[in-house]
Amino acid sequence: MSSPASFPLLTSGIYGLSVLNETLEELLPNGLTVEAARAEAARTYELDRAHVFHSWSAQAEITPMTITASEGCYVWDGNGNKLLDFSSMLVNTNIGHQHPKVVAAIADQAAKLCTVAPQHANDARSEAARLIAERTPGDLNRIFFTNAGADAVEHAVRMARLHTGRYKVLSRYRSYHGGTETAINLTGDPRRWPNDHGNAGVVHFFGPFLYRSQFHATTEAEESERALKHLHDTIKMEGPSTIAAIILESIPGTAGIMVPPPGYIAGVREICDEYGIVFIADEVMAGFGRSGKWFSINHFDVVPDLLTFAKGVNSGYVPLGGVAISPAIAETFAHRAYPGGLTYSGHPLACAAAVATINTMAEEGIVENAAKIGAEVIGPGLAELAAKHRSVGEVRGAGVFWAVELVSDQQTREPLAPYGSSSAAMNSVIAECKKLGLLPFANYNRIHVVPPCTITAEQARDGLAILDRALDVADAAARQ
Repeated sequence: MSSPASFPLLTSGIYGLSVLNETLEELLPNGLTVEAARAEAARTYELDRAHVFHSWSAQAEITPMTITASEGCYVWDGNGNKLLDFSSMLVNTNIGHQHPKVVAAIADQAAKLCTVAPQHANDARSEAARLIAERTPGDLNRIFFTNAGADAVEHAVRMARLHTGRYKVLSRYRSYHGGTETAINLTGDPRRWPNDHGNAGVVHFFGPFLYRSQFHATTEAEESERALKHLHDTIKMEGPSTIAAIILESIPGTAGIMVPPPGYIAGVREICDEYGIVFIADEVMAGFGRSGKWFSINHFDVVPDLLTFAKGVNSGYVPLGGVAISPAIAETFAHRAYPGGLTYSGHPLACAAAVATINTMAEEGIVENAAKIGAEVIGPGLAELAAKHRSVGEVRGAGVFWAVELVSDQQTREPLAPYGSSSAAMNSVIAECKKLGLLPFANYNRIHVVPPCTITAEQARDGLAILDRALDVADAAARQ
């Protein structure tokens, strides 16, 4: 691996990080000097702490990093320090930061038509729908646009319930489907707990996860077979005629990037067909190149009935999500009004960004790059780290979608942070990453390696070299 020597040494500071050497560039990508950027960041931080209410946070206990600029696979913090973005923000900047073609498309659309009511056709929405439908699996060729992933899930569930006349929806533990009412109840991680009153019509089940198997499995084949039997048994006990849908992240993201074993997704499709249950594939995080294919469900050669998307569809440059709909479900609403909509459904600025993103990803081979970087750099590099560091229990993933499972004991697999929480050890690892110039994505006891799909081999190696050094901190904690 190449050395991260090009990154300045950093330490914690009130607006993010403070420099220990003098390697800062004079100008940030947005044209600001470092001095001007620091002054702007100080004001930004002051106003944030006075007025902004942050999601998923105890408001008085956070010190948010100020981001002042971004470009490609890098961001600049409130002190003007450059960090390699191994988080893609919230695993959504698949095309990288400030891609000039997408920025230009937004500006061009703003000059042409900033907004339009959703009942009217507009060229940006029509073209975005065409491009998405061309890439979705099978015949999912009708697109309902939403503002984000959570409301895409909300509408997919509503469609499934109206289509089947049933109410219950099954989703797995260790999943995340969004923060709105139905979506958060579908979620299978602890963020659901304060919001779940048990009356949302949601039933949870265990999905396959061999490293922490609920089924005492020792092989992927056993894990798949036993997880499918568990799902089948759950359906029989709940009553198949009461179940509208099963929703699964094709590859669970925030919950741990647990790639399903061979046969599992196909088995879920067969179960849904057997009982007339709608199969919803949640591709909000896993879609648009993240795992090295346009959609992660393509790894399993399965076509769902509904597919939700957001994030990578335009890298979050303007909020956009949606549902791709099968002909059978679309026909349900051919002569029956669909009881749902949004003021900003198919917003022209968002759709113009999606058109530019999808076209650019195709023209520049960005999905193929994600697959290559995963297979040739990140996957082998993480395997080396797993062999070297006693704190690494497992690495897993595909494309630019990987998780490093940190443990305090490799034999017992005790996590370095408890489920649903963090720990001093994990906080130290995250701090060390930032100190060395890497912005990580962390959740519980895991570091996720999720850079933009545009990352180069050299950049990926630089990031892994920094992670290698940060894992020394985890190793020290594991030895205690």
